Amino acid sequence: MQVLVRDNNIEQALKALKKKMQREGVFREMKQRKAYEKPSEKRARQKSEAVRRARKVARKAAQREGLIPGPKKKPRPMARPRAAAAPAPAPAAING
Repeated sequence: MQVLVRDNNIEQALKALKKKMQREGVFREMKQRKAYEKPSEKRARQKSEAVRRARKVARKAAQREGLIPGPKKKPRPMARPRAAAAPAPAPAAING
């Protein structure tokens, strides 16, 4: 996994990395590997995950066909005009 660091902004890069790891399921897998999972529990978990995926696919297909309404769209906030960079202060005159 790779994240670009722009303008030495480590906080923003860490935030992007955590988001990528969350999407990939790295945190969930780390939590599962922390303790032993019995084979019967593993089968039950995999089966429930498969059912959840199948329901999601069926729901998306029904939404595309118009059988059920799609998710409500969130209202987008109005774009704020970005402030222009403040001009650099003039160098102070040195009286010596």
